[in-house]
Amino acid sequence: MTTSEEELQKLRLPDLLETGQQLLEEVEASTQPMGSKLIQDKVKRALEILEKASDMLSELDLFSQNEDWEEIASPDLKYLMLPALKGALTLKLVGTSHRFNHLQEAREYFMNFLTQSHNYHVADFQLPWAQSSSPEGNPTTSAILEPTLIAMASQRQAKIQRYKQNKAVEQRLSTLKSAVESGQAEEERVREYYLLQLRRWINISLDEIESIDQEIEILRERDFSGEKSASPLPPQERSPMKPFILTRSVAQAQVFGAGYPSLATMTVNDWYEQHQKSKVLPSDQEVEKQAPPPESHKATQQEEKELEQKEEGEGEGTHHRMQQWDDWKDNHPRGYGNRQNMG
Repeated sequence: MTTSEEELQKLRLPDLLETGQQLLEEVEASTQPMGSKLIQDKVKRALEILEKASDMLSELDLFSQNEDWEEIASPDLKYLMLPALKGALTLKLVGTSHRFNHLQEAREYFMNFLTQSHNYHVADFQLPWAQSSSPEGNPTTSAILEPTLIAMASQRQAKIQRYKQNKAVEQRLSTLKSAVESGQAEEERVREYYLLQLRRWINISLDEIESIDQEIEILRERDFSGEKSASPLPPQERSPMKPFILTRSVAQAQVFGAGYPSLATMTVNDWYEQHQKSKVLPSDQEVEKQAPPPESHKATQQEEKELEQKEEGEGEGTHHRMQQWDDWKDNHPRGYGNRQNMG
């Protein structure tokens, strides 16, 4: 038996509940990352303590299903919070591979607490949709049901109302806490204090179940999309699309419609291949055979180069003659040599 187990055996039921609740408050107030070893050790330690408290509570058999909260002794009311505390701690367990299991386990804790509180008439509230098994064996939640605008509006209004109630409850709890913990409060105030704690956890549980259902749905969609991408379907061969024309009016559609005889029905490559098969056009090998040899190609290039040089030379001579003619016209105006009939 380890030291921690020995310590658990020595603690009484009130001490177990108080220690577990204190560890939860320390975890929530801590500024360290939730995944740090110190925080995770506290979470696991608190879960062990509260699990031991649940076992002791079952052995004592303090509660009966036929009772109402008014029939429960004031010091025993606080033990109704055990499932809610375990649900809150389970949500703080870090582990990506086990996240889905943690969510389901926490939801079960919160549902047990809400069901028990509803049976004892601790507060007037409506139980959320309980998980049921689908034909495939996967649990379904209220998040899978198709939401309507009216349902979404009612859900939002209920959430706002729970938030306001929690604020008022927390203010009253802070007023009663010091007196109850010091043992100086009257029984009526002690009873009120534990009843307010239960009602606070009822609102917290309803909000947590709503968040859990949404996260479970996201995880299922992610796993489904991952499985779908892991086994892609083989690509299907599609027939090539025929050419078409976009028109802006009915008249254009009648003229340029799919039945218009001038509309292209095949590509240029398809047409060339079809004529090659019918031997109307030469094949690629015949084209290569008919191509001039490289030497004749070089000779042709040489001749073209000489012809270009010759044309350039003739162009320079013509330009020189035209320039001389312009200079002569500048020095000899029109009618310069025709002076026989000047009178």
